[in-house]
Amino acid sequence: MLYNFAPYLGFISGVNLLRYISFRTMCALLTSLIISFLLYPTFIRRSKHSQPIRSCGPESHVLQKQGTPTMGGAIIIAGTVMSSLLWGDVRNNYLILLILLTLSYCFIGFFDDISKVKHRNSSGIRGKKKLLLQTAVTLVFSCLVEFLRTPEIAGCLTFPFLKNFTINCGPLLIVFTSFVIVGSSNAVNLTDGLDGLATFPSMLAALCLGIISYMVGHFVFANYLQVAYIASVGELCIFCGALIGACLGFLWYNAPPAMIFMGDTGSLAIGAALGGISVIIKHEFVLAIIGGLFVWEALSVIIQVAYFRVTGKRIFLMAPIHHHFEKKGWTESTVVIRFWIISFVFALIGLATLKIR
Repeated sequence: MLYNFAPYLGFISGVNLLRYISFRTMCALLTSLIISFLLYPTFIRRSKHSQPIRSCGPESHVLQKQGTPTMGGAIIIAGTVMSSLLWGDVRNNYLILLILLTLSYCFIGFFDDISKVKHRNSSGIRGKKKLLLQTAVTLVFSCLVEFLRTPEIAGCLTFPFLKNFTINCGPLLIVFTSFVIVGSSNAVNLTDGLDGLATFPSMLAALCLGIISYMVGHFVFANYLQVAYIASVGELCIFCGALIGACLGFLWYNAPPAMIFMGDTGSLAIGAALGGISVIIKHEFVLAIIGGLFVWEALSVIIQVAYFRVTGKRIFLMAPIHHHFEKKGWTESTVVIRFWIISFVFALIGLATLKIR
């Protein structure tokens, strides 16, 4: 918004800095961080909604985490959206679509959390109903994104490591991108099972996607790196910066022992936002690399369920896989830090795809 008013503020010294995405991204990060620090103490103090803990989960969770407030992700999303609107170009269609997608998933997660609190169980909204809502929202988003594409890239699927290679999928691309966003949302949701476990990898993913967005939206850099140039997507850096700042603020209060949980309100929305960014910048497969930890967590659940239905036995002691390592005797902090290291490696590999063509 300040960017849009910049031409009318020429008399103020330093206003030209608003022209630079890098400056506005840093400001967005700091703004959302400050919003988090201002809102969380009151939110935690007044929150009456505690997170229902899975009775079949690790015993330490039942003993230590019972009664911890939930839905802290609402502040993450609020800080991200407010900061993005303040420092971003509000006439940028990609930015507005991404904000609407994030808010929609935030509301889905909110109703899921409310259902858990109301019925005092960890199930929430029925899985099929939640998946239907997610799919409906995502299909609308994917259609609108494709509508904004130029003819040269509309319907085209790009691949990492391969230069000048695309497949024209036509309308089927909308189905694929919808799957990416829904999958990303639920993968982050599954990862959010330990204090801070999903937050730091989400920040890394946002950082990497922000860098890629800047490169893809810059004609010279896109041409040099031989990636598809998409005008105006550099503005998504503002959103990525705001998301990182909001997650940093949340992590301050979510550090073990957590004073508040993110809840589905935050995890579903963050995952959808990451998926939405990857779709807009046409780096869906790169997201699977950058967010390799999220993919790993989701696959552990899919494998566990499928194997149990076929054989009646379990591969892992408990799924998602972070609980498997807890069951093996790892402390929560050990699991979290080691998984953070794994996510950092995945992020580096994902960024390397920009250069390896």
